[in-house]
Amino acid sequence: MMLASGVSPVPDMRAAGVAVGLGTDGPAGSNNDLDLMEEMDLAAKLAKITRNNPLALNAKAVVEMATIDGAKALHMEKEIGSLEVGKKADIILIGLDAPNAVPMYDVYAQMAYALKGNDVETVMIGGRVVMRDHKLLTVKEDEAIAKAREYRPKIEASLK
Repeated sequence: MMLASGVSPVPDMRAAGVAVGLGTDGPAGSNNDLDLMEEMDLAAKLAKITRNNPLALNAKAVVEMATIDGAKALHMEKEIGSLEVGKKADIILIGLDAPNAVPMYDVYAQMAYALKGNDVETVMIGGRVVMRDHKLLTVKEDEAIAKAREYRPKIEASLK
């Protein structure tokens, strides 16, 4: 949407058996955001509005696109994408006490439409906790932000 490059036919692709993954591209790409929950919300609503069909892409399908279908699109479904014995333990713990998280009627709808990235409290990647209680444990956040700011002039110059 940021690049106005059209609408992808996600419902048609899924119906044809194509594994469609959903992710974020952050500041390196087009949307400047790393909020996967927001991407799920946008993907589902964009499919609905372009099709004039509230059932065009449901919440469960969008969550699957961000998890197991994303893994399938990368040909990594045997390693990631779902919680199963033998797969990497990539897990997020989400706080469910914020106003946007209650009441919960359907976990998929809550994830796709109500929750946001800042509701994620703890992140485990490959069985290793990398964020706990909203605090990064493996990256010095202030140093990473400072380094990113150093790159700004170079990136800005490359865009001209």
